[in-house]
Amino acid sequence: MTIFKEKVEEEYLTTAEAKDLLADVEQDRALDEDRELPYEVARAIDHVNRFAVLEPEESRELVAELVELDKVDEPTAYKITDVLPQDRDELRSLYAQERYTLSGEELDDILNVVAKYS
Repeated sequence: MTIFKEKVEEEYLTTAEAKDLLADVEQDRALDEDRELPYEVARAIDHVNRFAVLEPEESRELVAELVELDKVDEPTAYKITDVLPQDRDELRSLYAQERYTLSGEELDDILNVVAKYS
């Protein structure tokens, strides 16, 4: 197990963006026939291929629109973009860890933005 002492840099990615990056890794490994994909990388590629619904550009646009709304911070915007909730209950589950609850109007505002992309 690797133990890291400090974070040097952190950047959020949507599942669609991760799919794009992992496709490059997969292609590089395919060119070098001697190198096999590690189990974790193969599982990550399988996961993003199954669950990435949007294109990377669309996912970035959705995150940008969500961050403009009140009560949606950057990490939550990325969660919403990856899950694409269809109703209030699904959206509430993403806010379950927060110390506040959203009103019906706030939930509907977020769902209306998500509906444009799904």
